[in-house]
Amino acid sequence: MAHPTLMSAADTGLLVIDVQEKLAPRIHGVEAMLTNIAFLIDGAKLLGLPVQVTEQYPKGLGKTVPPLAERLPAAAEKLAFSCCAVPSVADDFRRAARPKVLLCGIEAHVCVQQTALDLLAQDFRVFLAADAVGSRYAVDRDFALRRLERAGCIVTTAEAAVFEWTGRSDHPQFKAVSKLVQDRMKALTT
Repeated sequence: MAHPTLMSAADTGLLVIDVQEKLAPRIHGVEAMLTNIAFLIDGAKLLGLPVQVTEQYPKGLGKTVPPLAERLPAAAEKLAFSCCAVPSVADDFRRAARPKVLLCGIEAHVCVQQTALDLLAQDFRVFLAADAVGSRYAVDRDFALRRLERAGCIVTTAEAAVFEWTGRSDHPQFKAVSKLVQDRMKALTT
């Protein structure tokens, strides 16, 4: 029996929050964050997890950044900071029998934080990939992660999440996941 805070490909969904053209360049540590978000998206797709994406006021903040947009389904547009203001977000995860949701994106202290708190209130188990969320200022990101962990979110990393989704070294996609890990390592060190 698995611990309730352990994710799997069968019970988890991925939510990519507001990684948009006009805001992303202002995010502290943006390149590493984008590499880790792309890694999560690729891992989720490889392992069959449902992936959703949102955009905050795209008329003003632009669309999802191209390196991520090409990997993602159509974005749900929103004006509220919480993604839960878009009813299909929580509803789609429920319909797919995904009681666990991993969040990544920006900004950690605004849209990510409010989404996480709303998902917790709706009885989802919420995970945050610490290396795949960001804010303009590191202090805002750090305090958001601390607050959300105290509120009941599970803070992890992108690589830990993908290996949890995989579960075993004899998983049919393990070699493909290992290649994603190697590609991510190269991208982070160049």
